[in-house]
Amino acid sequence: MSGLNLVCLVGATGTGKTAAALALATALGGGVINFDSRQVYAGLGIVTAQPTPEERAVCPHALYGYLPLDQPVRAGSFAGEILAQARSYMGQGLVPILVGGTGLYLKSLVDGLAPIPDIDPSIREALVRECASLGPQILHARLRGVDPDYAAKIHPNDPQRICRALEVFEATGRTLTWWHGQTRRPEGLRVLKIGLRAELAALTPRLDRRIGLMLEAGALDEVRLAYGGCPDRNAPGFSGIGCPELLAVLLDGLDLGQARQDWLRSTRAYAKRQLTWFNKDAEIAWHDPQDAAGMVARAEAFLKGES
Repeated sequence: MSGLNLVCLVGATGTGKTAAALALATALGGGVINFDSRQVYAGLGIVTAQPTPEERAVCPHALYGYLPLDQPVRAGSFAGEILAQARSYMGQGLVPILVGGTGLYLKSLVDGLAPIPDIDPSIREALVRECASLGPQILHARLRGVDPDYAAKIHPNDPQRICRALEVFEATGRTLTWWHGQTRRPEGLRVLKIGLRAELAALTPRLDRRIGLMLEAGALDEVRLAYGGCPDRNAPGFSGIGCPELLAVLLDGLDLGQARQDWLRSTRAYAKRQLTWFNKDAEIAWHDPQDAAGMVARAEAFLKGES
């Protein structure tokens, strides 16, 4: 881990992280690494706002759109993949630039991995079946009863994280919040966190426009095709915002206009949770999304050991 310097770009959904990441990568000679939990899934490039082929051509990109829809993401294993990719970039003379909005995953990476013991797979399998039968909201309510802090950080329609939290509690008698408190930052890891500043009121119309552009780009057909290859609406890959709403159009006959309103409502609520999470992190240096020069200057000082 010695000498591993990471530039991390964080912010709520729709704040312009992709454009800022490209500016940083171009100026610093860097490669981009995804740490967003939804952008890992294959076949959902539009609805999860993954960088376009044109954007990826600007510099190396890693850990986007590589995971099958039926496979869950584990914070610990994902953090390991991110660190391995960061080391690979450094070996190529590239500055690792981590980009994403999943605060829990960044925390796992930066603060170290919680020493959660291996858990009997049958516990999770039972919870997954129960979640499919009753719905994730019922299990989320159960989670609020045992681990309200963690429940407040995740969406009630996120069966993957809900089941993970409940399985850990059932197997160990300890909450995920408790386990996350047992972590320590890996020795030798230096991290710069750059945040893109945004106010929810100003962000909301931008999110609405972005959803409209996603629909124009073919988000509905993308989800239709993805579901054809993985016909399970409860698959982990479909838990990201936008997928449940569009699956409701395809499978339940929901009006597309209503689905768009639901999508915006869910996205706005998610952005609010992200802002709350990141605003509590005193290590984040905030910049206006258009302040590329300021972000580059801060990153250059960090890489020189000046901050």
